[in-house]
Amino acid sequence: MSDQLNGIEEREVDGLRIALAQINTRVGDSRSNAARVIELVKRARKEVDARLVVFPELTLSGYPPEDLLLRRDFVDACEAELAHIAERVGETAVLIGTPGRGPDGHLQNQAVLIDGGRIVARYAKQALPNYGVFDEKRYFRKGTETLVEEIDGVPVGVVICEDAWREGPIEQTAQAGAKVICVLNASPFHRLKTREREAQIAERVHSSGCAIIYVNLVGGQDELVFDGRSFVSCRTGNHMHLPGFAESIGWTEVSADGEIVAHGQSHEWQEGEAEIYRALTTGIADYVRKNGFSGVVLGLSGGIDSSLVLALAVDALGADNVLAVRMPSQYTSPMSLEDAALQCEALGVRCETLSIEPIFGQFKETLSPLFAGLAEDVTEENLQARARGVILMALSNKFGRLLLTTGNKSELAVGYATLYGDMAGGFAPIKDVPKTVVYQLARYRNTLGGTVRPELAAVPERVITREPSAELRADQLDSDSLPAYEDLDRIIQAFVEEDHSIEEIVAMGLDEAVVRRVVGMILVNEYKRRQAPPGVRISRRAFGRDRRYPISSGFRPDKTGS
Repeated sequence: MSDQLNGIEEREVDGLRIALAQINTRVGDSRSNAARVIELVKRARKEVDARLVVFPELTLSGYPPEDLLLRRDFVDACEAELAHIAERVGETAVLIGTPGRGPDGHLQNQAVLIDGGRIVARYAKQALPNYGVFDEKRYFRKGTETLVEEIDGVPVGVVICEDAWREGPIEQTAQAGAKVICVLNASPFHRLKTREREAQIAERVHSSGCAIIYVNLVGGQDELVFDGRSFVSCRTGNHMHLPGFAESIGWTEVSADGEIVAHGQSHEWQEGEAEIYRALTTGIADYVRKNGFSGVVLGLSGGIDSSLVLALAVDALGADNVLAVRMPSQYTSPMSLEDAALQCEALGVRCETLSIEPIFGQFKETLSPLFAGLAEDVTEENLQARARGVILMALSNKFGRLLLTTGNKSELAVGYATLYGDMAGGFAPIKDVPKTVVYQLARYRNTLGGTVRPELAAVPERVITREPSAELRADQLDSDSLPAYEDLDRIIQAFVEEDHSIEEIVAMGLDEAVVRRVVGMILVNEYKRRQAPPGVRISRRAFGRDRRYPISSGFRPDKTGS
């Protein structure tokens, strides 16, 4: 755990010292979450002399708890743990997110203030998001009241996450007398989200005149990753940034008139490939840990996608917890086998080799009575992928290792993947990573070093520079079936993430025939995506929670005139 605890010494109390507790919770495990809260409160009191400790949104339940919120026993368990926290934190004030029932009995997304060993106030989130990955109107009744409580002479206001993205709640809290406002957040990561948050909070500082303490959740939860990156914002700018993708405690001190008079150590944030890479390793590590797997297994082809997934898995879990399996066929090139072995040597990963030729041959022999006289086609290609899937799932079952799939967003979008073959598995780390970004991340990983043999790259250079191929037939290249990945990724982003029409995408300078072909492939492959394992979300709109299209659908852009 990374703590901002440097430079603490005996001091005169100038104001209210607030600790920001950036915590990694486990959805549904209110008891363990509460125990961790108590531990962090005690540390914050002892090590940074905090009077108030602020935790993220829905800390006790974890976020998002989804339909667990429909269970009365789950909500009751969170309430019981809230009372347990109040008994254990002494004179330290705690502001914590939890599901709770309002006066009318309806469930609310609440921030609860504990002080003096008792619950002194509750605030209900006013703006309930119901877009993208959020479904809060399904579960919660919105609040209507502001909350301002004086702690050691400082009027402290409270809002929750989406409240800070809408005009009204923060300004009303300032009008009610707050001098500093704490924002409890469970704000999931996507690329460039940090800039958006900082800009949004800076606007609220300007409109309210109050300093804002922004505390965010950290860690992976199924498809979502929470990056933390909590911070303090005031009229002089943004200060005291906590690290990204790591549990952390930070502190700031606020005067009675709301001025930031001191704060702990601040951390620089990285963007681009660095933050995406951290998001992916965080997602892998927490999915494995929170679901109780002993490690992971993956098929290593010697291609760019599986090579990146191997590097991510090693960085997330350690080489001892990763098993790589080469599964050659008659179409596998010696180069692919060599590069896969070289990467395993570089990263210190156990590498096994199991040929699929006997299984593939048996499949063809079994099917030959029905396939007699028919030419080989994609059926035989898919049989190879499915033979590999059977082998990998057997290893997953036998050794209790989670099977990582290695497909990227570009291929998943257009169905360039095999159901029950390379799509078989429990978690898809690069499911939301476009192919062009896969290459960027591989090159970025090679700048980090950290290989067992320093002269070897984490991802072999030849893997990055060679033309990609599925190697399911002789002399096969991805370009035989797909447009250039640069064009493909532009079309996918425009159509899937930005909802542009065919005409609008063509106006971006892309070939109309290619655009129409790609859009058609996207629309007819929803049935495949619906059966894909979950994977880490890094974009504004990932396949899964974000984008929920019907499988059986007559929608075609040409038919609607859109």
